[in-house]
Amino acid sequence: MTSTVFAVTFELILLITAGYALPNRAHRRIVGGDEIDIGKVPFMASVSGDRGHYCGGSILSGRWILTAAHCIGDSGSSGLAVRVGSSRHAEGGQQVRVRRSEVHPRWNPSTIDYDFALLELEEVLVFGKDVQAVVLPAKDEAVAYGKVLLVCGWGKTVNGGLSNSPTLRAVNVPAVNQKQCERAYSNFVQVTPRMLCAGHAEGGKDMCNEDSGGPLVDGNKQVGVVSWSKECAASGTPGVYARVAVVRDWIKEVAGV
Repeated sequence: MTSTVFAVTFELILLITAGYALPNRAHRRIVGGDEIDIGKVPFMASVSGDRGHYCGGSILSGRWILTAAHCIGDSGSSGLAVRVGSSRHAEGGQQVRVRRSEVHPRWNPSTIDYDFALLELEEVLVFGKDVQAVVLPAKDEAVAYGKVLLVCGWGKTVNGGLSNSPTLRAVNVPAVNQKQCERAYSNFVQVTPRMLCAGHAEGGKDMCNEDSGGPLVDGNKQVGVVSWSKECAASGTPGVYARVAVVRDWIKEVAGV
């Protein structure tokens, strides 16, 4: 995945101002990954607006979806829909309209901190083998450095690409030491304790535009939300994710899970 993620580039900030929540200031997509069947990641969701798919998300329950705050524009949930149960973002599975969105109260688009949003659906999802809730981590649960994680989405497959992937893709990325990540972005954007980083030192595999909001998982446990990066799949600058464990109380309060 590449630019689809709130890969915070100044371009993304402009997109957010325009009413689209786009990290990397463009929604990120998976780069260097492979196609994956929805049955292997049944918690995956596609968030779409008037122009089609533009962000990812994850199923928390039959009524709630977790995504990135930068994926929610000034108009909030107006015109948004979520598709689940399909490896293709434009067809199949179940598509349900969004009733309302709840952005984390401490979300800061200038620093990209607390990049979380919850979407309440108008209808309850029908669960099955291709539609299931993701497991959430315990409050403040740590992610071991070097742990191999999985990120998936329908974002761009090459840095600078013009179109997203019609079919779901995924890539394995190792968790990066927090201090190392802070140094990598010391002259760009501050990496806060509400963020975690994952990626290969040599680059080549990462999330990208229109992957934003999608899950970073350890098995079926979601540890991160695709948020931002300086450049998709670039060496020395890992992808940055919103750390789910730090907002467990907020998720419980709003979504009841």
